[in-house]
Amino acid sequence: MTDAIVAEGLTKRFGAVTALDGVSFTVEEGTVMGLLGPNGAGKTTSVQVLTTLQRADSGRATVAGFDVVADADRVRERIGLSGQYAAVDEHLTARENLDMVGRLYHLGRAGSRKRADELLERFDLAEAADRPVKGYSGGMRRRVDLACALVARPSVLFLDEPTTGLDPRSRIAMWEVISELVASGSTLLLTTQYLEEADQLADRIAVIDHGRVIAEGTSDELKDRLDGERLEFTVGRTEDLVTARAALVPLAKGEIVVDEKALRLTVPVTDGSDALLAGVRVLDGAGLRLRDAGLRRPTLDEVFLTLTGTPVEDAPPVDTREKELL
Repeated sequence: MTDAIVAEGLTKRFGAVTALDGVSFTVEEGTVMGLLGPNGAGKTTSVQVLTTLQRADSGRATVAGFDVVADADRVRERIGLSGQYAAVDEHLTARENLDMVGRLYHLGRAGSRKRADELLERFDLAEAADRPVKGYSGGMRRRVDLACALVARPSVLFLDEPTTGLDPRSRIAMWEVISELVASGSTLLLTTQYLEEADQLADRIAVIDHGRVIAEGTSDELKDRLDGERLEFTVGRTEDLVTARAALVPLAKGEIVVDEKALRLTVPVTDGSDALLAGVRVLDGAGLRLRDAGLRRPTLDEVFLTLTGTPVEDAPPVDTREKELL
């Protein structure tokens, strides 16, 4: 499969701030790559370099087969970009915004209007199409912005934190739109701070922190980097915890964690469902009644915490000026 995006050793500094420190990754055609990391990690700067809005200090990158520096015009012809904040003219209607973008892409008067009508229907904006965007909700503005990014039917689409600031309902609606784009064969680079978003939408994930890619792989591959699977058993009484722990020791592949308040035991294992069945049998044989039993894999939250030492949502804030750059 052809690589639609290639980044090799990209570096970028803004004064004393190192935004990119040797970023490298590839995105195959027709897939979604999620760039996951906290504010200031370098996600937006990576997008800006790949979309020709910034020039890297060193390294090279290609998009749709064209060098982002030597062939910048050709790259721009083939990409769409939706940034962190909806870049639409709020004094124009949604139809007028889309028509304007079509004219800028030289689609002509008739072609621009036809494309605007298509996108208004696709993004469920037809009823509000002739109202000024300034009266739209945040979710509607984001849909207009994404529609504008699709006017020229780009082969590669960059979505920089497309659901930031949206309520849960609007975020789910945006996920549905993004999933439709993927199903139609688009190549997407998606930056996000939301672990659930990366888990649900991305074929592969690159974890970026302090300007470096510190891990890359599928969601399952990243989770497998942690200590395998865990059994969780909830007993009925505090006094059952000691008996249950002793009974489960032969199954454990590490330390058993006991949560006395929740009456729960967490047991690291390597053989998943077989270990779960064995654990239930062992506890039943010990005469213990269970309130709950289950098999759990590590989450992306745990992966990120293990890799960086900081949960995404607890990442330290950066200076306002630096945040705009990164």
